[in-house]
Amino acid sequence: MDDYKAFVPMVHFELIPINNLVSSQVYQRKLSQRHIDRTTSNFDLFQINPVKVSRRNGLNHVINGQHTIEIIRAVSGSDETPVWCMVYDDLEYTHEADIFANQQKYTKPLSSYEIFMAHIEADSDKHIMIQSIIEQNGLSLVSSKKNCGICAVSSLAEIFDKHGYHVLDRTIKLIVSAWEGDANSLTKSMLCGVALLVTTFSESLKDDLFVERVGSVSAREITRTAKERHAGSIGYAETMLLIYNKKTKSTLSMIRLHNSEKQRDSSESTTQNESASEVKTKHGTDSVRPAPALIPRPQT
Repeated sequence: MDDYKAFVPMVHFELIPINNLVSSQVYQRKLSQRHIDRTTSNFDLFQINPVKVSRRNGLNHVINGQHTIEIIRAVSGSDETPVWCMVYDDLEYTHEADIFANQQKYTKPLSSYEIFMAHIEADSDKHIMIQSIIEQNGLSLVSSKKNCGICAVSSLAEIFDKHGYHVLDRTIKLIVSAWEGDANSLTKSMLCGVALLVTTFSESLKDDLFVERVGSVSAREITRTAKERHAGSIGYAETMLLIYNKKTKSTLSMIRLHNSEKQRDSSESTTQNESASEVKTKHGTDSVRPAPALIPRPQT
């Protein structure tokens, strides 16, 4: 066993009541009440990690886990609730600070793709439905950009959450029909831009005309033009709408598109404010620039 001492931390685990823990060390970051409130309102016992503690001079000094303590205090409503602690004995204060400073140095956060695929393994109905939409349209979920593969998995979940199954399905169908799986058409901004058109104009947006007109311009060229207009999905939606409306008597309204975007932003802001308030209780028209010249996609 002595041969392994260099690889095994000299710690032991104890259940220690919250009121017997001290978390006032200068090296620690300030508590984020917003983080505490958000986690408290979505409390999951299986996401609670042991608190890292240094027992020094008869006191239990928290090295890492002060937010965990406050979250458990909030959900349990008691300072006497015990928490699992990984206890180091007789560390120097400077060593504690060094442990805290370096604890994230070599950690690798999960990618959006890894999280999404883990949800599928966990039999999440939502993520399985999203995967089925993608596969039914001849695409696959991938970890990096490639033709016929979507790596912008967070955007898929966002569209599904906000607008539902049918909007996401129609969005993917339009993109695949227009650009045949070109990797440049499957980015976050393209997905959200097409979804914005779908939700704004509904049945007024004709799928066959979209494919014929917007699909005649390469996804790469749409991306270049969109970035010159506005940042984010609104620039992409504007660019595609201008192409769709070209040489058409009955055009879809750019003002309506902008109003829809404003309403969406306002709704998101209101929802965030309401959520924050609930946790605490418990605990005009944009100007439109002319479209730059667009290069038609070569016909094959």
